[in-house]
Amino acid sequence: MSDATPSSDSPGFDEMARDIAEVPAVEVIVTVAVNLMSAAAVKLGLTDDGDAHKDLDEARKLVHALAGLLDASTTEISSFHAAPLRDGLKSLQLAFREASLVPDEPGQGPGEKYTGPVFG
Repeated sequence: MSDATPSSDSPGFDEMARDIAEVPAVEVIVTVAVNLMSAAAVKLGLTDDGDAHKDLDEARKLVHALAGLLDASTTEISSFHAAPLRDGLKSLQLAFREASLVPDEPGQGPGEKYTGPVFG
């Protein structure tokens, strides 16, 4: 049975761990946030392919995770990094609200537990 967990016997594991060790935490947080934003945009149908990958249930999860990450890391990242991420989050929340056939009540949309109600 194969184990998907990397071990020190895996080729390149030490090099990968060394590379990660050199990356500041702020960069890791921002990179994860940008990846969540990109994935949410795809699931909201905001890409060139539009509806081909649209899945509001998946988008909800991604936007909620992004909001949680930004809320948890507020004191860890500077406003230089946080401000554009918060703007992007709000844009995704508004796009979700617009894409929903039955909009959530104010404060009940994805991530609004962390950001408060989002209005257009």
